Amino acid sequence: MKNIISANGLKKIYHRGSEDVHAVDGINFDAAPGQMTAIIGPSGSGKTTLLNILGCLDNPSEGTLSVGGEEIFGGKNELSEKKLTGIRRRNFGYIFQKFYLIPTLTVLENIMLPSAFYRNCEVCKTPKEVLKQLGIENRAGHFPAELSGGEMQRVAIARALINSPKILLADEPTGNLDSKRADEIKEILRSLASGGITVIMVTHNLDLAKAADRIVEIRDGKIV
Repeated sequence: MKNIISANGLKKIYHRGSEDVHAVDGINFDAAPGQMTAIIGPSGSGKTTLLNILGCLDNPSEGTLSVGGEEIFGGKNELSEKKLTGIRRRNFGYIFQKFYLIPTLTVLENIMLPSAFYRNCEVCKTPKEVLKQLGIENRAGHFPAELSGGEMQRVAIARALINSPKILLADEPTGNLDSKRADEIKEILRSLASGGITVIMVTHNLDLAKAADRIVEIRDGKIV
C-alpha cells in the first residue's frame, strides 16, 4: 500500500549558545492510509517535535517530507506559509492534550470554527455528522465549562474531523483523562483508523499505544 506520508533523514537542530541540540536526529518515518501509529518515548525525546514536523507545523533543519505524494520539505523551492496552510487544510486534523476549545463558543461553534477559514469546502462534513459520529449530539449548545474532560476531547476530535482529514495527528490525546475516558478515546481513534484515516499519535499511555498497528519508540531524537 502506498504511503500517505513519508519522511527521510528528518533533523531539527536548535542552537542554544555554543551547543547544538538535536531534538530530531535523522529520523525516517512513513505511514499508510488507515494505519494507526503510536510514538512513544521519555519526555524530551523529540516526540512532539517530530509530530509537529510531520504535520507541517514546524520546519525541519534537514530532511525531506512528502504528504499525499506532494513534496513539502526538501524540494528545490521552499513553500510559502500560504501554501503550507493549504496543505494543512487538505490533509491534517490536529488533536491536542489541552483541547484548546474556545470557552465563549458553544460545542457547535467550536466544531464549526475550522470551516470558517474555507471559502468553499466541498469535503467538509456537516457539524451534525461529526456530532453524531462522536456521540455528543446532545451537547451542541453547551459551553466547554459545562463538559467533562472526555466530552471536551470528543469535541476537539470532532473539530479535527470537520474538514475530512486524511491524517489525524494527536499529541497526548488521553493525557488529561481518567482511565475510563481514555479507553473511550482509544476506541474512537481505533475506529477512525479502521475507517481509513491515518492516525499518528504521541502518547505516554501504553494501553493506548498497544491499540495501534505499530509502535515507534524515540530516544534522544532517534528511533530505537
